[in-house]
Amino acid sequence: MHFVYIIKSKVDGSFYIGETSDLEKRLYWHNTEKLNIGFTKSGMPWEYFFTLKVKDKKVAKKIERHIKNMKSKKYLENLIRFPEITSKLIEKYS
Repeated sequence: MHFVYIIKSKVDGSFYIGETSDLEKRLYWHNTEKLNIGFTKSGMPWEYFFTLKVKDKKVAKKIERHIKNMKSKKYLENLIRFPEITSKLIEKYS
């Protein structure tokens, strides 16, 4: 199994979209100053805003890319408001 995830900064409300096979470990990485040397370091602490379980990394990468290409905070919010969007994404990219 693999996951597409969106985290939200508790500091500035910004979002980050990614994929992982281990949600717990990934959030720990985003929130640990010594491990986090990338984009998300300035937004610590982070919390999960959205997660989606998919069958494998290939599907997760495609959905992650799709969500990033939307470039819309409203779209991110709609992923939660309208669960049918996630069903269509899984169907499209599986």
